[in-house]
Amino acid sequence: MQNTEISEVDSGSVPHSGPLSKPGSRRNSTTFSFSKPSTKDDDDETYVEITLDVRDDTVAVHSVKPTTENEDPEVTLLAQRLEKQSSAQASAAAAMIRSASSRFRQVSQELRKLASASRKPVDRTKSATKHALKGLKFISRTDGSSGWPAVEKRFGDLASASGLLHRSKFGQCIGMKESKEFAGELFDALARRRHITAESITKAELRDFWDQISDQSFDARLQTFFDMVDKDADGRINEEEVKEIISLSASANKLSKLQEQAEEYARLIMEELDPNNLGYIEIYNLEMLLLQAPGQSVQIGNTNSRNLSQLLSQSLKPTKEPNPIRRWYGRTIYFLEDNWKRVWVMALWLSICAALFTYKFIQYRERAAFRVMGVCVCTAKGAAETLKFNMALILLPVCRNTTTWIRNKTRLGKIIPFDDNLNFHKVIAIGITVGVILHAGAHLTCDFPKLIHASPAAYRPMEQYFGKHQPKSYWWFVKGPEGWSGITMVVLMAIAFTLASPWFRRGRINLPKPFNRITGFNAFWYSHHLFIIVYGLLIYHGYKLFLTHEWYKKTTWMYLAVPIIIYATERLIRALRSRVSPVKILKVAVYPGNVLTLQVSKPPGFKYRSGQYMFVNCAAVSPFEWHPFSITSAPQDDYLGVHIRTLGDWTRQLRTVFSEVCRQPEAGKSGLLRADYDKDGSSIVPNFPRVLIDGPYGAPAQDYKQYEVVLLVGLGIGATPFISIIKDIINNMKQVDDDLESGELNQNQDQANTFRSRRAYFYWVTREEGSFDWFRGVMNEIAETDKKGIIEMHNYCTSVYEEGDARSALIAMLQSLNHAKNGVDVVSGTKVKTHFARPNWRTVYKRLALNHRGQRIGVFYCGAPALTKELRQHALDFSRASTTKFEFHKENF
Repeated sequence: MQNTEISEVDSGSVPHSGPLSKPGSRRNSTTFSFSKPSTKDDDDETYVEITLDVRDDTVAVHSVKPTTENEDPEVTLLAQRLEKQSSAQASAAAAMIRSASSRFRQVSQELRKLASASRKPVDRTKSATKHALKGLKFISRTDGSSGWPAVEKRFGDLASASGLLHRSKFGQCIGMKESKEFAGELFDALARRRHITAESITKAELRDFWDQISDQSFDARLQTFFDMVDKDADGRINEEEVKEIISLSASANKLSKLQEQAEEYARLIMEELDPNNLGYIEIYNLEMLLLQAPGQSVQIGNTNSRNLSQLLSQSLKPTKEPNPIRRWYGRTIYFLEDNWKRVWVMALWLSICAALFTYKFIQYRERAAFRVMGVCVCTAKGAAETLKFNMALILLPVCRNTTTWIRNKTRLGKIIPFDDNLNFHKVIAIGITVGVILHAGAHLTCDFPKLIHASPAAYRPMEQYFGKHQPKSYWWFVKGPEGWSGITMVVLMAIAFTLASPWFRRGRINLPKPFNRITGFNAFWYSHHLFIIVYGLLIYHGYKLFLTHEWYKKTTWMYLAVPIIIYATERLIRALRSRVSPVKILKVAVYPGNVLTLQVSKPPGFKYRSGQYMFVNCAAVSPFEWHPFSITSAPQDDYLGVHIRTLGDWTRQLRTVFSEVCRQPEAGKSGLLRADYDKDGSSIVPNFPRVLIDGPYGAPAQDYKQYEVVLLVGLGIGATPFISIIKDIINNMKQVDDDLESGELNQNQDQANTFRSRRAYFYWVTREEGSFDWFRGVMNEIAETDKKGIIEMHNYCTSVYEEGDARSALIAMLQSLNHAKNGVDVVSGTKVKTHFARPNWRTVYKRLALNHRGQRIGVFYCGAPALTKELRQHALDFSRASTTKFEFHKENF
């Protein structure tokens, strides 16, 4: 009787087992080794290896060859003879195959029964499955065959003199420079399949590797990923191997917390995929987990047709207007529609400056000085008049209490862009710079030289202004009160303006010690206080005029009086308000990402709106410095909360001061370090530094209540104003529901009318998984209380590779498993699922435009300036291409 052995073997040039590429059927290559009947003269059995293609309903003979498993020379000789057999012998072999086919069918039927009993086929036609089939990519579609020339070039740069590429340089060669560990494991998996034991490969072997990892078929990618996990190449994955690949994926995606919990998550996967406790899982288990996991991408709402989506996409495609006049006209109309508030304010300001300059210029053309100094004196005096106006006006945009009161209590906010107060402040500073150049330049290069070189007859009308003795040099002008006061002002203003520029204020310039101290916020803050001296000198300079003696014609003090009084009053109110109502620190916590959160008691009468900010002072760091921070607590909370990111000297010292009085948090509480007050008011940590607050002040985000739908976008710490907003929306909606139940809605009708927001989309993009700890409690609270789905939250972690990348594939599997079983996201640790990489903002806008046709959507952004242009442009494009109107607002911080 024949002996039969069955084993799984490869199908193709590269050995692999498991599902093949044809969808809808499952195919395995199965090898049967048959021995010839033993006789008395035979001590050993001779084997013939027959490879079959076993499908769901058919069995086909793939090949027949002698086995090379045994090194017996007789067997080797038999194999050679088989290749040289005559047609008669070949026919005999075929007859033997036919006689054994019934036996093969029986075996294959038993295999199919066993497979059907233990495996549940995955339907690859489902939409979620089709989406998952696009995943598990080692190389993007565009980097496949077309990417080989670049890989080949890098091979030439990285290979040794002998033409070999070492394992440590494999990742850099194929474009995985940032994931060296992951690339190393991929190298090992590919080498194991080819029985390569060396640490280096040739170019031909690299090309073979590249062809496999750039294969776009899902089954090929699944096999490659399976081989990475199956380190002993036994076709099975145990819990230890799962743990290692989880740790590797977490490291590649910079998820330290997930890496620490690799053992726990490996156990979760084994429980899910190995319910019979066999101690291992196979490739079809991995396939089922991947294909049945829901995709992370947010799709277009069900209420919108695909045709409408396509029409919107078509209308967004840029089409160039051939007529340049019409093109210019269209752009102008769009610009005015989007910026009409800024346009009329700038037009009014420029008109006033031009009118003042013209008025003074014409006035001095009628004076005796014009006959000596000519048009130069007219230019100098015209510029001086605009300087007086701008030096007064520049104080008003930074009178925060005044502007906050105006935007909250009046309707001027509808026509005045209060959100651009700091930008307007900077524009006025540019106007002052131009005025100084014209005024000082005309005097120094034109007026004074003409006066010095004037003839005695020409100088005689000037004696009443400059004295009987004609000036003979520049020193005469410089040493006088008009001269030294003007020069001193120019020097101080030059210092303040320079240190206020973005390069110095944000520390973008690296200067050697000790000059590095003139960069950063501190240098900006203290140098701006030089304007106290500047304003004093300006009043003095305006009083000691050369060509004007009557006091009522010396108008400098008239321009400055009201703005200086308003500004000084504001600073006095800030000082008194912060000290009369001291605050008590209720909670301090230090979070990953260098973030400090403070919760303090709310002073009596401190009323604010979500989205506003307040100033914080800590005398232990600096008794004079006040820094603005968005309020993260909701108006209904009984405390005030801020989250402070360590970005400069002051915030770094503040974090250090509070870290010294904190300690490790107790079980169940968040933060790296923490300190709280007891409910009875006694402090666990008695030596908190003293903190003063001042505010609240208006900000762009506070206007969210004007919109029924809002899109809130925060980058990193830029999420702070929106945390307060989403809490406020939930609280207001709960209040409306309570009023409806109690029948008190009519009494609170005014509140309901002013609060229009009914839908909010919150997108938070951050680089680090630790950032999600900052607002974990808030996000969990919203997920639990928002039963109506008012707020749609999307967290994005950019350190994780995009959806579909093989480096994040296992993270996505874990995320789906853990969220389905425990309701907690593995990345953020909250009930809100985290998306990977960066959002596609065009898709986000498109989805909102389709879901909210005919509505106004307020877009509020807080974060780095890099994203501002893209978000604003999308708002403009979709407003023009659809019936949905997007109004963009940027937070200044």
